[in-house]
Amino acid sequence: MAELSTVARPYAKAAFEYALSQGKLAEWSKMLGLAAEAVSDSAVQNVLGNPAISQEQKVGIIIDICSDLDENGKNFVQTLSEVGRLPLFPQIAEQFETLKAEQEQTVEVEITSAYELTSEQQTKLAQALQKRLNREIKIQTQVDQSLIGGVLIHAGDTVIDGSVRGKLAKLAEAMNS
Repeated sequence: MAELSTVARPYAKAAFEYALSQGKLAEWSKMLGLAAEAVSDSAVQNVLGNPAISQEQKVGIIIDICSDLDENGKNFVQTLSEVGRLPLFPQIAEQFETLKAEQEQTVEVEITSAYELTSEQQTKLAQALQKRLNREIKIQTQVDQSLIGGVLIHAGDTVIDGSVRGKLAKLAEAMNS
C-alpha cells in the first residue's frame, strides 16, 4: 500500500494545487471522491484490468459513471489513463483530502464510545480537541460496547485511548512485566 501512496502523491498534489488556485477545493474533493468510489467498484476494477478494453473506452466509462466531472476533471481522468494510473483514484482522493484538511485547518475525528454520546458530550469533546489540536474539528461517532466505558479517539495520526478496555490492557501489561 505504501508504494501506491507514493505513486499517487504527485497526482494528488497537482490536483490540490490546481483546485486551490481555482478556488474549487470542494468541487474537486467531490469529483475525486466520486471517481475513487467508482474505481473501487469490483466491476469497474475488472474493466480497468481488462487488456481487451482500450484506454479511451476506460476513460469513457469512468467519465460516464462520474457524471459530475467538469472539463478539468475529465482531463485529469484522461491524464491518469495515459500513464496507466486510473486505479490510483482512491489513494489520490485520500491524499487530496489530507491536503485539503491541512489547508482548511480541519481534522476528522473518529470517536468510539461504549455508549451513544449526547450532543452535549460531543460538543465538549470537540471543544477540548479543538484546543489541543489547534484545528477545526469534524466529529464522527460510533458505538463499540466492548470498550466497556470511556472513549477511543482517532484524530489523524493521534490516538487517545480513554477506554476502560484500554486501561485494563495497560494494567495487565504492567502486571506481567
